[in-house]
Amino acid sequence: MVRRIDVTGADAVRLAAWEFADPPKTGPEARPRPAGPSTPARGARATPGVLLLHGLMGRASHWAGTARWLADRYRPVALDQRGHGRSDKPEDARYDREAYVADAEAVLEQLALGPVALVGHAMGALTAWQLAAKRPDLVQALVISDMRASALGEQSQHEWQHWFDSWPVPFATLADVRKWFGEDDPTLERSRPARGAYFAEVMAEGEDGWRPVFSPGVMMRVRETWIHDAHWDELAQVRCPTLVVRGLDGELGRAEAQEMVRVLPRGIYAEVTEAGHLIHYDQPEEWRRVVEPFLQAALPSKP
Repeated sequence: MVRRIDVTGADAVRLAAWEFADPPKTGPEARPRPAGPSTPARGARATPGVLLLHGLMGRASHWAGTARWLADRYRPVALDQRGHGRSDKPEDARYDREAYVADAEAVLEQLALGPVALVGHAMGALTAWQLAAKRPDLVQALVISDMRASALGEQSQHEWQHWFDSWPVPFATLADVRKWFGEDDPTLERSRPARGAYFAEVMAEGEDGWRPVFSPGVMMRVRETWIHDAHWDELAQVRCPTLVVRGLDGELGRAEAQEMVRVLPRGIYAEVTEAGHLIHYDQPEEWRRVVEPFLQAALPSKP
């Protein structure tokens, strides 16, 4: 099952977190759970937590498949980050790196999840390693999925704006959404049905058709806060075991991924073939094959 948990993020922005696990049991077979807002019950062993952070334009539900197998050993929680999913999207809110990191930190503290494994995709991976560098006491393991540490530059921002402008919104049907993002998008080199399904999850129906649940303008503001800077220094400050995963056809090149592993004090490299940028969507079984053993080694689970 899944349940929504409202969390207060930085600047009082309301965030929607989603717990993918069975509800706490009662009676002698009950699994130990935290006794208070931040402190586990004395003598009890809390189920280790995993916080899942989606990428730009994503939402917590994109992690549902991953969370289902994580729930066998851990307490998986996925966050709709500010401006995304069911979380607040105020136009006048901060959408800088500090706000996103503070939001993730607030989730860990308010839900008594730490120390956790952070699993992040793209922008969510950047948030994850920035938080791991800032609060090593809260992070026991880290998974970085297809996110670059190098600066992307202003030209990439222009390319993204051109891409947003090319969207034929509103879409008449969800089938049109799946087809455009999975087949007709001119930026695609080949058909990717999983990509179409991914974008179908971030659309909502209105009177005139289907539109994204996020504001493309806000997404451009979010992206502007990280594309001009490299993030190698923060990566080098991450002390926990870290798995860097790239899709063979993703945005993170092999040479840069291997350099990230070299810079990380405890970095490990993994590659998923036949996967693009959306690794956990493109190849969910292969994604599990590389991530699950890493987490079992780095984050001891319940006996």
